[in-house]
Amino acid sequence: MTAGALIVIGGHERKDEDSVILREVARRVRGGRLVLATVASSEPEGYYEAYRPAFEKLGVTELVELYVENREEAHDSAKLALLDGAAGIYFTGGDQLRITSQIGDTPLERRIYELHRQGAVIAGTSAGASVMSDTMLVRGAGAESHRVGDLRMAAGLGLIKDVVIDQHFAERGRIGRLLGAVSQNPRTLGIGIDEDTAIVVEGDGFRVIGSGGVTIVDGHRITHSNIADAEPDRVLSLFDVTLHVLGAGDRFDIAGRRPQAFSEDDP
Repeated sequence: MTAGALIVIGGHERKDEDSVILREVARRVRGGRLVLATVASSEPEGYYEAYRPAFEKLGVTELVELYVENREEAHDSAKLALLDGAAGIYFTGGDQLRITSQIGDTPLERRIYELHRQGAVIAGTSAGASVMSDTMLVRGAGAESHRVGDLRMAAGLGLIKDVVIDQHFAERGRIGRLLGAVSQNPRTLGIGIDEDTAIVVEGDGFRVIGSGGVTIVDGHRITHSNIADAEPDRVLSLFDVTLHVLGAGDRFDIAGRRPQAFSEDDP
């Protein structure tokens, strides 16, 4: 059995019938049930109302909302039943730490993994994007050079291994903090996704869709880093970082760490 695709969105995706990203989600749901998981927000009101009209126009007529206010609810049979037969799950924005702290190591999280293994598409935007990786960025200053001690990371859902994902990337100037995340373990591939942009992950690679770009920070050839020795307020120093910027249609081989330019012959 082949695992479902992951659609990892940089935030502020268009929510109309012309949305490339929502259309991709709808195409993969194939008319089945889509669960809108608003777990990342402490105030989830309005998310369902924002997404329902757009998804209905794209043929998703069974959209249900999943919200858990606390960890106890992640064990609730009624909440679990919302996932029965789901063709897709869509994590909305908010605080990624709220997702992991509320559903981590619960029956709800295990059911999500099971659905993904069975072929369901898992999508996430903004905080819902950051949580996809096994290690996630939680906090860190953007729009300035990264300071050695200025980063908070935590365990994510682990749907993608050996990567760290940042969102609202170009719009909030987050290159510094993504470099900081990669410097902590250069085996980890940094992926920064712009708004109204997504990567569609299948197997060991992904394809870019949407109106913005995706920045890849590859640290496996780094020759110098002061991350372990410098004072916390010192600017991060990194030499020989590999950087790629991908646009719509471009692909990236995660295992081989190589980009591939868009081709009209691509399926």
